Amino acid sequence: MDVQLEDGVTTLRIDHPPVNAFDLGVVEDAVATIRGIRGPIVVTGTGTCFSAGVDLRAIVDGGPDYIDRFFTAASSAFLAVFDHPAPVVAAINGHAIAGGCVLAMAADVRVMSTGTIGLSEVAVGVPFPVAALEICRHAMGPAVTRAALQADNISAETALARGWIDEVVPDAELMDRASALAREMGRHSPAAYAATKEQLRRPVRAAIEAGAAIDAQVRASWTSDETRARMLAFMDALAR
Repeated sequence: MDVQLEDGVTTLRIDHPPVNAFDLGVVEDAVATIRGIRGPIVVTGTGTCFSAGVDLRAIVDGGPDYIDRFFTAASSAFLAVFDHPAPVVAAINGHAIAGGCVLAMAADVRVMSTGTIGLSEVAVGVPFPVAALEICRHAMGPAVTRAALQADNISAETALARGWIDEVVPDAELMDRASALAREMGRHSPAAYAATKEQLRRPVRAAIEAGAAIDAQVRASWTSDETRARMLAFMDALAR
């Protein structure tokens, strides 16, 4: 994670070429980094991709112990963004797929310039961790059903129409707009903002805390031979 503080706003860039995919190191770094930041944050990707989501090769090669550690760390990373008491703006600079889409949904505001966005977990063959799906339910509202079950990746304009994101801006203006929004929201009383944000997110937190049994089933699915075979087939299809 690349961190830069300017004029009261911390820009956090995912820097894991070529597509900023999430492996264990990335998500653990994200948790530690975000928890150490005070004040408004802009989250974006390095290069032309926000994030393509989970590094499936790392999952397939890592085995059950790696998957268990990754599962815990990834949920913690999403919640570190979601729970941050100050404003968080996602500057979606390119494709935001699967876990990349979840990370964007964890922000308070989403501004997108290009690429596609969507929840492709079902297409890959894996169920959602409770934290990931509840964060998306909070951000997407009723549209989450279509997003999760159809597993389509859609354009920025379509995402705006469906209410997944808040603005579409030209690529050249993306970071300036995201920083301006974070700065503007950061002018509110920090205590009032944090308290209001906590209240808005309380139902999500309650659902996550009540979902331990579901998460146990999801973990088991992620480590199954069937899921591994589906991941391999998905990666083979991408390669072709």
